[in-house]
Amino acid sequence: MPVLNSASEMQAEVAAWRRHLHQHPEILYDVHETAAFVADKLMSFGCDIVETGIGRTGVVGIIKGREGDGPVVGLRADMDALPIVETSGKEWASQTPGKMHACGHDGHTAMLLGAAKHLAETRNFKGSVAVIFQPAEEGGGGGLAMVKDGMMERFGINQVYGMHNSPGLPLGHFATRKGSIMAAADEYEVLIHGRGGHAAQPHKTIDPVLVSAHAIIALQAIASRETDPLKSVVVTVATIHGGDASNVIPNTVKLTGTIRTLLPETRDYAERRLSEVVNGIALTFGARAEVNYRRGYPVTFNHEGETDFAVEVMRKVAGVKSVETDLAPLMGAEDFSYMLESRPGSFVFIGNGDSANLHHSSYDFNDEAIPYGISYWVTLAETALAA
Repeated sequence: MPVLNSASEMQAEVAAWRRHLHQHPEILYDVHETAAFVADKLMSFGCDIVETGIGRTGVVGIIKGREGDGPVVGLRADMDALPIVETSGKEWASQTPGKMHACGHDGHTAMLLGAAKHLAETRNFKGSVAVIFQPAEEGGGGGLAMVKDGMMERFGINQVYGMHNSPGLPLGHFATRKGSIMAAADEYEVLIHGRGGHAAQPHKTIDPVLVSAHAIIALQAIASRETDPLKSVVVTVATIHGGDASNVIPNTVKLTGTIRTLLPETRDYAERRLSEVVNGIALTFGARAEVNYRRGYPVTFNHEGETDFAVEVMRKVAGVKSVETDLAPLMGAEDFSYMLESRPGSFVFIGNGDSANLHHSSYDFNDEAIPYGISYWVTLAETALAA
């Protein structure tokens, strides 16, 4: 089954929805207009249930098949944008200063709406499809909020699937992998407390700038010398703040950064070693360290059986040669991970072609990907819930 005729026929309409959303970006949980747009479309399609306010501002639509009761398959799209000034120059560029859809969530939302329209019209399946529109993927944990709000139990969702566009992956291609496909993302703040003083008399101080320099270098050994090279870990110090004058040694220096991992044991080890290394270096110089560590999104882990099924569906839509089944894991993070912790499922990538990268000010979703995305969602739902 190649790209569906109906998906190609509705491409212009769905692209118009996408461009409207692109012009009116909203961030984190403040996606009220976007959620209202989604809910209105779902109701106009004749969805059996449309519920808003799930996980604060999420929307779920339920489309029942034509043959009685059965399992419920969840299909998820994210709705939020990013705090970036757009430079794409498109006619449909953001009309909201300082906000733009730089990750393609407008395209994800539009494609799932297109699939919902097709499924509500045809209902060629047994059971139900839950179309899930999530807020606050970009750092707000909207996926976790929807799970905590009881979404899976309330709608009886048995499996859940997600999809994200991928710049550089050719148009009409898909990619995924079993197991860890995206990393856990943790953040930390380190305060190194020394004793400030005159920059010309460093011997009378405990210089936290010097201590921080040694700590930054030592932290790199976690990845380069302490972790199995086949078990990925990224330890990044992203900011350094300390002092206000060139002739004053400050009392305190603050470091912040991120740690990315693909395995639970690597995550635990990196968290422990961060604290041990920083405290040990500080003690060496007579300083004191304070470590604040915050766990963020967990590993996005694709379940084996559901990923095999997703591959089967992608091959039906795009052909065997256009589906990558062993994509290298990505060290970026995705809060669809929380839904995959709650229910079995799989996360896949769809080609966005030769475009600017995600989170870049000139990025734009490729509307030519719309028929492929709609076809994937529809084929997945109808195959999983075959009447």
